[in-house]
Amino acid sequence: MIPPRIRRRRATDLDGCVAALAEVHRVDRYPLNWPADPHRWLREPRPARAWVAVAADADAAIVGHVAVHRLPGPTNGLPARPTAEVARLFVVPAARGLALGSALLARARQWASARGTDLVLDVTSGDDAAAALYERTGWRCTGVSTAPWTAPDGGPVSLRHYTLRSDAAAAIAARRRASSPAASRSSGGSNTSTS
Repeated sequence: MIPPRIRRRRATDLDGCVAALAEVHRVDRYPLNWPADPHRWLREPRPARAWVAVAADADAAIVGHVAVHRLPGPTNGLPARPTAEVARLFVVPAARGLALGSALLARARQWASARGTDLVLDVTSGDDAAAALYERTGWRCTGVSTAPWTAPDGGPVSLRHYTLRSDAAAAIAARRRASSPAASRSSGGSNTSTS
């Protein structure tokens, strides 16, 4: 089997994305609440970038999707690290087991790293498969909160919040720590490892 190919999403992909999303919703209940306008849900808030996984067979069906949305900086005037939200990540059941979720996340990570942008995302607390994927691919859970929206039955929804520092930003921070006076003092001048 030829693996699906990942490419930037095009406007002409939206019908295929909605069809794939409907299949995922039927099987996994993602999204938890089916959007009134799924085309709009996939387009908004206007993504900085979106990618699709396209089947390599003759019909070239959309089998996966991910988007990245830029988040506004703080309003208090303090400089902040650029941050974007990973959203609308899904893979149709028939294409699972091909590491497409990881590949789509990697594409978002490459985009963020090239821009020195950290990534964040939210996942419903009951979605253990998604949480396992995020944690397996380097994301760190930073907390839990109640969503500002409700489940289909009107009940509260608990969200787990994840973050991933961009590779470029993490490398810059590591260099700053290594070159700081405190780092020099704590090393004692030794470069011998005891491990």
